[in-house]
Amino acid sequence: MNLWSSKDNVTYKRWTNHEVRFRSGVNLGIHSDEDQATDNEICTIASAGVDSEGRQSATMSGLDQHEETFTVDEALEAIGFGKFQWKMSVVTGLSWVADAMEMMILSILAPQLHCEWKLPGYQVALITSVVFAGMGVGSPLWGNMSDTYGRKTGLTMCACWALIYGVLSSFAPVYGWLLLLRGLVGFGIGGVPQSVTLYSEFLPVKSRGTYIMLIAAFWAIGSVFEVLLALLIMPTLGWRWLLFFSSLPMAVFLCFCYWLPESARFHLLTGKTGKAMETLARIAKDNGKPMPKGKLVGNKQNERGRIKDLFTPQYWKTTLLLWFIWFANAFSYYGIVLLTTELFQAGQLCTAIQGAKIEPSCSLECKYLTSSDYKDLLWTTLAEFPGILLIILAIDRIGRKKSLALCFFMFSLCILPLFACIGRLSVTICIFIARAFISGGFQVGFVYTPEVYPTETRAIAMGTSSAVSRVGALITPFVAQVMLRQSVNATLSIYLIFCLLGGVASLLLPIETLGQGLQESGLDQEAGQHTATTNQTNNTAHSSNQR
Repeated sequence: MNLWSSKDNVTYKRWTNHEVRFRSGVNLGIHSDEDQATDNEICTIASAGVDSEGRQSATMSGLDQHEETFTVDEALEAIGFGKFQWKMSVVTGLSWVADAMEMMILSILAPQLHCEWKLPGYQVALITSVVFAGMGVGSPLWGNMSDTYGRKTGLTMCACWALIYGVLSSFAPVYGWLLLLRGLVGFGIGGVPQSVTLYSEFLPVKSRGTYIMLIAAFWAIGSVFEVLLALLIMPTLGWRWLLFFSSLPMAVFLCFCYWLPESARFHLLTGKTGKAMETLARIAKDNGKPMPKGKLVGNKQNERGRIKDLFTPQYWKTTLLLWFIWFANAFSYYGIVLLTTELFQAGQLCTAIQGAKIEPSCSLECKYLTSSDYKDLLWTTLAEFPGILLIILAIDRIGRKKSLALCFFMFSLCILPLFACIGRLSVTICIFIARAFISGGFQVGFVYTPEVYPTETRAIAMGTSSAVSRVGALITPFVAQVMLRQSVNATLSIYLIFCLLGGVASLLLPIETLGQGLQESGLDQEAGQHTATTNQTNNTAHSSNQR
């Protein structure tokens, strides 16, 4: 038998471009649940063949043994963070402004329609829940599209969808139409997290967490802008005009989408090395830096965006823990947003909390938000900024896992005073601090998730994680808006328990991605594991020979 006739050859080639490697100091970041060992001096060049999962590796012929090569990570490290990434921050940040405004409007719209349309409590909660239901359905679908057809394609299409139905929802004649149209808006918004996937794939390893947190500031800006817009529009023009104007930032984002480049990592994974080089050259030109010398290398895969790849032996534990963390984050974040207006509308908070009940005289009783309510809502929304600042300081120092745990535990601590009889000012302060930490924790999830998965599953990982988080967001209105009227203490206890469990889950995550490069392909991981095993075998044999 000819042992060299296998169709599935894998050749290991030593890097020869030491100058680029030592200048960048990059860590390729090959990691798994069981084995995080890496061999930074090995590059995998696979001949055309299909593995057991049907994935095809790239054919890289004609490479001389001594020819210089480089990866996308090395190119980004050499080019660095500059003018191009700043422009990317602003453009992708616009999508976050639009997303935040569509989310923030839910806590403003519900009390208004409760009064104007005389809706019972469960129908008010449905207005919020249907948006998250749409997001839950849309997120994995947009994620699959982004892994299959490109990040830019998926992001542009979801933005168009959200804009169209966002404008149409302002014309909804009756409750049923409003539910349908807001659900369709949620379906489109479900794809916005792919902006983080796209943005993260253009960042150098060093301080990547800080740079991703940079666009998280746009979420805070969108939330604050929505409250200010409501304070200006609601007393005069009403909720329909608020819905209309809240859709316009998505239109602004779409105007700039033409400028967005497709990810060089995605081009490389789909075998379009020429386009990947063009994108990297564009970044280098904008940043005023030279491109590394040599040829760009990587793996090609035809099978991308498959959910089952999230449950391989290397990733199943990470996936399950991350899904719970995303669920707890969204459940608690949107819970505290909705609780803010509900507790402010409760009036005599001491009476409500002591009796552990908020009972209206009839099921249709309502209270419009006052200017005082809007101002307090604005103050608690401003908490997003110190939360982001805190995480920027922590995420590249203590790591992603500990940052997540810190946010969950501090949120739980801030919930405790609400069990006691405290005044409106104290409630505002507690909610301010709690929201600062939980919003920071939410953003850490957006940093960690694209870092821990390879390019072939990065978008679907973001999509499914976002979908699971929307399940938590879908449930939370029935806790914060319906259950609260039965028992304040029981409502607060649920949020407390979920955040404590979220903190524990964060510490149990198998992989810390601080300082690690983004994986290009699962084939990289297999090569890394093969190399680590080979090295271990060689070391054992060497030790035996010495004995």
